[in-house]
Amino acid sequence: MSKPEILQLGSYSDRDETELGKHFTLHRYFELTDAEKTTFLASKGSDIRAIATRGDLAVDATLINALPSLELISVYGVGYDGVDLSAAKARGIKVSNTPDVLTKDVADLAVAMLLTAGRRMIDASEWVRTSQWQAQGMFPLNTRVHGRRAGILGLGRIGFEIANRLMGFEMSIAYSGRQPNPKASQWQYIDNAVELARNVDVLFVSLAACPETKHIVNKEVLEALGPNGIIVNISRAANIDEIALLEALENKTIDYAALDVFENEPNINPRFLELDNVLLQPHQGSGTFETRTAMGDLVKDNIAAHFAGQALLTPVEL
Repeated sequence: MSKPEILQLGSYSDRDETELGKHFTLHRYFELTDAEKTTFLASKGSDIRAIATRGDLAVDATLINALPSLELISVYGVGYDGVDLSAAKARGIKVSNTPDVLTKDVADLAVAMLLTAGRRMIDASEWVRTSQWQAQGMFPLNTRVHGRRAGILGLGRIGFEIANRLMGFEMSIAYSGRQPNPKASQWQYIDNAVELARNVDVLFVSLAACPETKHIVNKEVLEALGPNGIIVNISRAANIDEIALLEALENKTIDYAALDVFENEPNINPRFLELDNVLLQPHQGSGTFETRTAMGDLVKDNIAAHFAGQALLTPVEL
């Protein structure tokens, strides 16, 4: 019996590709030129029954409609905003992602970014490496982290884990979302992003990206956060108006930003590179051996479950 044919839109680890290749016929679409992609879709598009993609890649209506036998889009990552869900739903195509397995690692990084930003740890390391310690003495004073006021914009799986970790730093917690979280009665609910920012010192952005959340962190939110405020984004770049953020950092409207996601990454806006009040990370929230292995397994297991006629392990509701 022939193996189901899968269109692979981006690279995975050697281990994950080997595992997928044992069960499915993979077509490495991302290695083709534009001309080769057109030829491939014309000759092989009707054979493709599933797409294996990543959260940072687009699966648009044009590609979906070029694959008449497509049954499933399996996303390696928790975010699926790159998938045209309307086009998938119109065709009855299922979508899966890899939530939960990366939650704690992303929360860990978010808190590490706050500590690094607040205590200026990158700058302090350079202070030692460049002999400024010997030449100028002690490093300039920075900002206390424990006991400050934290705001979580989006108290989903990752936001909840961030808040739990911040409790260990004796921080007061407020959060905002579509509605109060019944599991978060110990924390203050504020029903809009501007008021949340106005009442906290550190704003974590941890909500899923969708058209309704595009640029939810805008100039007004940044002004409400204020000149001593720190913003940490481990969600999606689209949740923040990046130009407004750059202007806020350049004008010291806020104190600092710690960012793991960017528009047009990895080709980020060069204005970020000129700033001394931003921590830049290469979209590595889930980047541990353990979590990436679990994510790869979940992509494979979702595809295998579908072709075995079973329910998806982690379906996206369309």
